Amino acid sequence: MPQKILITGASSGFGRGAAIELARLGHKVTATAETWPQVRTLRADAAEAGVILEVIKLNLLDKIDIARAGSFDPDVLVLNAGIMEGGSVVDIPMQRVRESFDINLFGHLELVQAIVPKMVARKAGKIVWTSSMGGILVVPFLGVYCATKHAIEGIAGSMKAELAPYGIKVATVNPGVFGTGFNDTGAESYVQWYDAETAVVPMPDFSGSLVDQADPQEMIDAMVEIIPAEQHLYRTMRPLSTIDAAKQWQTTEWSQNA
Repeated sequence: MPQKILITGASSGFGRGAAIELARLGHKVTATAETWPQVRTLRADAAEAGVILEVIKLNLLDKIDIARAGSFDPDVLVLNAGIMEGGSVVDIPMQRVRESFDINLFGHLELVQAIVPKMVARKAGKIVWTSSMGGILVVPFLGVYCATKHAIEGIAGSMKAELAPYGIKVATVNPGVFGTGFNDTGAESYVQWYDAETAVVPMPDFSGSLVDQADPQEMIDAMVEIIPAEQHLYRTMRPLSTIDAAKQWQTTEWSQNA
């Protein structure tokens, strides 16, 4: 059955791919993009793909934009937008820390508080949070990004228990290292503020970690499958090989020394 689906962060990567494919399958998709040029580009992409896609502007730092997106009443809310800021925890500017939490978590929470009461009233709905492998394990020099995703894991887990009595499902998707461009821009972001001469902890060379990134289609296909599905696992992590790495990390945390 076709569903109404609202997806944040759909101007590129997983959000764009999932939005277009879900629309192709007949769902009524509202896709959000941060800037007006991105809105127009996504509309053009949808037209080129031959699908009907409603595209609206949503900058998660903009209260007016959040209010506009919050006026929608989707069956499924997909909280996918996000940023990655590199840097050691002791060096990264607090402005960047706050922006990371404002976009990855707090802006989405405002959207949740606007939309989910409507789901509760009708006793049906689903919220899908885009977390990360970084929501389970920790990547050095991406500590702030991982912290926002760990926070998402805590929020999503609590929401799952709190909303289950009202017939509302909550789930996470947890991408590993995929070649969407997101990791590349995140790895480069620190150059805007970093000073090697004054840094407490020198930044390493990230270039090696960006080689052989996985094909994003694997994650997009998984999202397209689970977003409208009636039954699926709470957590969907891809690539599949990342699942073992995440489980091993959790085991190691119980045995490693300080």
